[in-house]
Amino acid sequence: MKIYTKTGDGGETALFDGTRVPKCDQRVTAYGDIDELNAILGSALAYGMEDDLAALVLQIQRDLFAVGARLADPRDPSRNRAQKTTIGELEVRRLEDAIDRYEAELSPLQSFLLPGGNRTAATFHIARSVCRRAERNIVAIDSSSVPPEVLKYVNRLSDLLFVLARVTNRRCEIPEQKW
Repeated sequence: MKIYTKTGDGGETALFDGTRVPKCDQRVTAYGDIDELNAILGSALAYGMEDDLAALVLQIQRDLFAVGARLADPRDPSRNRAQKTTIGELEVRRLEDAIDRYEAELSPLQSFLLPGGNRTAATFHIARSVCRRAERNIVAIDSSSVPPEVLKYVNRLSDLLFVLARVTNRRCEIPEQKW
């Protein structure tokens, strides 16, 4: 199979149900943001991080493929799909557990923080902002075709990415810069 199909040369792409839409379609924009987020997390991994964080980020990357698949499928969100594309309460709870676990390492927030720190932490901050953009673009899609757990997942993920940036800086003994 070749990487190029030439089917998008006219500015259209196909969703999972075969529907052809413009590449600027809101759904395509939303799953494009998720793809960008996944690539940024790959950059964070390339900069290096401790094993526990790397394992978590790899799981998030897998989840993001499932989120993208769900966004690329405009059919009834309640219909059964492959296990690989499931994003539900279990995945949301996994993010919440990670937030709680890593937040326990941190001092309570007393002010807004400037994004930055080392390369990995700064990359987590970029990922957080892209995640928030993805969330806004998901909200702009017809809500009847997006499983509510997808939006919950992306919302929790942005919180976790903020916590991961803080944890990375703390573990590297880089002071947080307050606004």
